[in-house]
Amino acid sequence: MIKKLTFIIATVFMTSISIAQNSKATNKNATEAKKMLDEVTTKFKNYKTVEAAFTLTIENSAGKNLGNKKGTLSMKGLKYKIKLTGQEMYSDASNIWTYDQAANEVTVNKYDPTSNSITPQKLFTNYYDKDFSFKKNGMVKIGSKTMNELELTPIDKSKSFSKVLIYIDNGTINTTKVFEKNGNKYTYAIGNMKTNTPITDASFVFDAKSHPNVEVIDLR
Repeated sequence: MIKKLTFIIATVFMTSISIAQNSKATNKNATEAKKMLDEVTTKFKNYKTVEAAFTLTIENSAGKNLGNKKGTLSMKGLKYKIKLTGQEMYSDASNIWTYDQAANEVTVNKYDPTSNSITPQKLFTNYYDKDFSFKKNGMVKIGSKTMNELELTPIDKSKSFSKVLIYIDNGTINTTKVFEKNGNKYTYAIGNMKTNTPITDASFVFDAKSHPNVEVIDLR
């Protein structure tokens, strides 16, 4: 579940533009979508820190709710921390700790900035230029808000998901829906977000002392 999250909020994370569409309209549509994504990137890069609460909803192909989870996300430069029910992930931009609460087990990996793995930071920046085709679907109402819906499709068709819908409100990603090829849908809804608040570097390091008897699996 953590890997799905680090790939999406967004990214996250989409359908190719149909070749049956008029090419002029398609180009204009893609240009408008890219403009919105660029605005999200520019706004995000101006933040020194970001803290956000989110809700994850999982549904099967029939639309049945398979569960809801709440979590929090913190970012500072390349550092990040994700806490989801039963799971935690920390990165100080040198190492990555993935903690499984039920097993009381933490796996440690070396952070590799050249890898193709998706970090929360990449989800809010221009990762979409290389990895996805995108288009603007128009305005959609979610709850009490009316937002722009963008549809992204992975260029690499071997990915486990077929598309991602991103909902943008006031230049910020509000909700992301990931559609897996097996029919499951993961919806990440961003709640309260705080920016430029003080966050210590120690917050992004897993503290084994606060997890008695934790088993450490060091893969570095």
